[in-house]
Amino acid sequence: MPTPIADQVVVITGGSSGIGLATAVELGRRGASVVLAARGAPALERAAAEVERAGGRAVAVPTDVAEWPAVEALAQRAVDSFGRIDTWVNGAAVSAYGLMSDLPVEEIRRVIDVDLLGHVHGIKAALPHMRAQGQGTIIGISSGLGARSVPLQAPYCAAKAGVVGLMDALRLELEHEHAGIGVTTILPSSINTPLFDHAASRLGVRPAPLPPVYQPQAVADAILYAAEHRVRDIVVGGAGKALTLSHRLAPRFTDRLLLFGGQGFARQRSEHPESVTAGNLFQPGTANGPTGSHGRFALSSSVYTRQLDQRPARRRILLAGAAAYALAARRRRRRRCH
Repeated sequence: MPTPIADQVVVITGGSSGIGLATAVELGRRGASVVLAARGAPALERAAAEVERAGGRAVAVPTDVAEWPAVEALAQRAVDSFGRIDTWVNGAAVSAYGLMSDLPVEEIRRVIDVDLLGHVHGIKAALPHMRAQGQGTIIGISSGLGARSVPLQAPYCAAKAGVVGLMDALRLELEHEHAGIGVTTILPSSINTPLFDHAASRLGVRPAPLPPVYQPQAVADAILYAAEHRVRDIVVGGAGKALTLSHRLAPRFTDRLLLFGGQGFARQRSEHPESVTAGNLFQPGTANGPTGSHGRFALSSSVYTRQLDQRPARRRILLAGAAAYALAARRRRRRRCH
């Protein structure tokens, strides 16, 4: 079983803002030792200070997750500082908004390098240490958009879908060898983080998250749960679950919902004009903090996630009941037809 949070050493990439920072501070409150990684050294140092004020221990390691030597060195720094790695959270992410025909190849490549290859680097760096320990947990933050793509974010959706596939394959490999290492994929709905304020954009306006929007703390709670419990995946937010279920059951119907009245396009555009920008793709962003500018109506937590995805037994019972009900309804229809 995973080590209690208070005794854990946790590495978080993307730890200077957004979900990563919210998670790091919560880990600090629980007494964990946290190794924070991101590109911007000043923001990282501020994040480490917040973790220590909350009651934890923290080390800041400036790192670009797209660079393999840097991520390998990050893992070694964690072991040198605290002796081991109990949980590794791959949370670094960037995004680029625009039609595929408008986005430069360089920007598309950068999104894939950070959002997908960054996960590969994190996994490859953490595994040798976790194998030597005989335990550990790898947590990958994908997205609801990794299970169902939307327009204007093709590179991001592709990378996050790749994360789901990567984590599924890794989980099977580690279970096959009885490695004692847990693998959890987190799939958040839209979260009020600085990602949207920092994203590259060719929309003519600042991007906006598809509603409804949740606060980063909802994802932080899910990550801490996964750090202490062996769970396959956690969807944060009922909205994300509804979108993925709709796609799984009726993909063409979901297409039509996103196309209806141009909603899948219009709802990702804010009212704030913005010139063409590469955002924080190639340079660290300036904002520091867990939240972005879309929190006016953001939900602080997800009832769905707390009551079902963080309670696997209850979810299995509910799914079994739904399947039994669907089967019984099908049999009744067949009897009426005959």
